[in-house]
Amino acid sequence: MDEIAIKIEHVSKEYRLGAIGGGTLRGDLQSWMARLKGKEDPNSKIGSDAATHMGEKFLALDDVSFEVKKGEALGIIGHNGAGKSTLLKLLSRVTAPTKGTISYNGRVASMLEVGTGFHPELTGRENVYMNGAILGMTRAEIDRKFDQIVEFAEMEKFIDTPVKRYSSGMYVKLAFAVAAHLDSEIMVMDEVLAVGDMKFQQKCLGKMGDAANSEGRTVLYVSHNMNTIRQLCTRCIVLNHGKLIFDGDVEKAIDIYMDANMKTAISRDYADYRRMAYIQRDDARILSANYVDTDSNTFVEAKTIKLHIKWKYNHDVRNMSFRWVVEGMGNTKVCASFGYNLFNGQRDEASEADFAFNVSTLAPGNYQSFYVFFLSNEFGTSKEVDWVPGLNFTIERQDAGRLPWRTTAWGNIELPPPIVEMKG
Repeated sequence: MDEIAIKIEHVSKEYRLGAIGGGTLRGDLQSWMARLKGKEDPNSKIGSDAATHMGEKFLALDDVSFEVKKGEALGIIGHNGAGKSTLLKLLSRVTAPTKGTISYNGRVASMLEVGTGFHPELTGRENVYMNGAILGMTRAEIDRKFDQIVEFAEMEKFIDTPVKRYSSGMYVKLAFAVAAHLDSEIMVMDEVLAVGDMKFQQKCLGKMGDAANSEGRTVLYVSHNMNTIRQLCTRCIVLNHGKLIFDGDVEKAIDIYMDANMKTAISRDYADYRRMAYIQRDDARILSANYVDTDSNTFVEAKTIKLHIKWKYNHDVRNMSFRWVVEGMGNTKVCASFGYNLFNGQRDEASEADFAFNVSTLAPGNYQSFYVFFLSNEFGTSKEVDWVPGLNFTIERQDAGRLPWRTTAWGNIELPPPIVEMKG
């Protein structure tokens, strides 16, 4: 065990759907008493069929076992709902496993929600001390590391400004800097490197790489960004519907994840999707998305992809815009389509629309997408209202006599052929 940092043996985590979550303790007790007496839940919506799902069990993790050696950087990947965040919560002791055991050899520092505990009315300096205390640092330790934290976050000029005046990027950069300077043998991170601009992300990766390689700390990292997994991790596991389906080489793990992620899903429900902390507003939420006029996410000789999206307004909104972002399966940006000032809506109003995207210049291959609602102004700045991972899709071309398109050599966008005029 001396060389093992974490040992997970036959761990399962089970939830009982609908058992709690009425919004208040009084409501939960009312619902519990009604179920105990075999009566209708007084807090359920009229006409709902909630009772049929009450008490149904859900295995977020199912008999997962693996070991992590000291100084190892382990990547954890899988589709949304695969059990990644549940696993990190168990490792961080936020919740306990239903079955199985987890053994530790060292102190654990968790970065599951960067910025948790920041108070908008306090200055950056005050929040560093408060957030550091929440994360387990002593005042003497924060005093010793304060200058390093501020320098790493590039916040020297604004450290005595209330964080309510910070941009979202400044906010998460300072929060990450605090968490990254914890003294611990084991670091558990959930998508925390998706902060700041590209330069700062590389700085964060370098810090985490130093923690694993130079300082000998053990790192467990969850991400949907395969490039950061490649750059940071020396080993990778793949989770699928709560089960561990692969443990080993990083590139092979990514290939398995990509294959599993390219199944022919043509619709998606976002009711339970947990939004990222960096979304700046809450004016609207996407409810669902589905492809139109197709029973597959493979488009052969397609010039247009049609998409139907439903959403709900949380506040009155005017001139809301939409962005469709397309990436390669390695998280390389490919292209985007913008629709400006398209939608107006009132609080609690539901809306839906069809979108048609021109994909005629996309090369054959597999793609992932993202759907973004945002508000922009005349000064060229924008604030994101909602951001969700979209449906994947595959483009196929069947032109005879052509070389198969190689994205690694020529990129993802296939431009129209040149116009050639012969002379002489």
